[in-house]
Amino acid sequence: MSFGTLFEAFLLGLLEGFTEFLPVSSTGHILLAGHFLGFESQGKVFEVVIQLGAVLAIITVYFQRFLQVLVTLPSSPRSRNFVLGILIAFLPAAVIGVLLHGFIKEVLFESPALICVTLILGGIVLLWVDTLKIKPVYTDAMALPPLLALKIGFIQCLAMIPGTSRSGSTIVGGLLLGVSKPAAAEFSFFLALPTMAGAFAYDLYKNRNLLNADDALLIGVGFMAAFISAVIVVRGLLAFVSKHGYTPFGWWRIAVGGIGLVALALVG
Repeated sequence: MSFGTLFEAFLLGLLEGFTEFLPVSSTGHILLAGHFLGFESQGKVFEVVIQLGAVLAIITVYFQRFLQVLVTLPSSPRSRNFVLGILIAFLPAAVIGVLLHGFIKEVLFESPALICVTLILGGIVLLWVDTLKIKPVYTDAMALPPLLALKIGFIQCLAMIPGTSRSGSTIVGGLLLGVSKPAAAEFSFFLALPTMAGAFAYDLYKNRNLLNADDALLIGVGFMAAFISAVIVVRGLLAFVSKHGYTPFGWWRIAVGGIGLVALALVG
């Protein structure tokens, strides 16, 4: 394994961590970057497994809150509602993801042009949503009603199309359903835990025969880079969104998707 390959894994890990919790599609960015760098992993395992570094970042940043929920779970209705809401929101992705796993990985993940188009379309949606004057009904990410959580869970399934963005889908869905901008982002953080951990476990199981020692080293480098960059993003995103909204991410998506389409036309 060359130093160049390890450096590419490091760069892709940084990109994963910086984009995972932004509504810009980390998977879309990773797949496009991998395409133009010529970086390939068997079964796209690397691209999925390094997301666990971002999961660890959420656990680290919110450790005290998660510990409090765990301790108060038997006695606190709020803690029970929080856990129930996350589990309910996770179910649609768990079921649909298993049923469509082969199609998603073998067809959708192999289409850079589709990723660019969905990046652009998602950017337009973010720009539109940020102009809406929706009065928030829910401002606490830990107190969303179970039915509302289920609706957000179904909306999250749109992110199975690469370039759509898991966080973008859940955030936009939350905003349209009356959740405040900071609470929608925070609920997206929490929902990422079972969703990404489940995707990691299932992909690792499906591709267990493809992994070797070199893959483990690449994944380790990407994992640590993703963890470090994701911690930085999670610590600062809520304040940024409260001040600037989601318009900057909409323009970001449109720019990346447009540049990607031009690059594909020029170099393939």
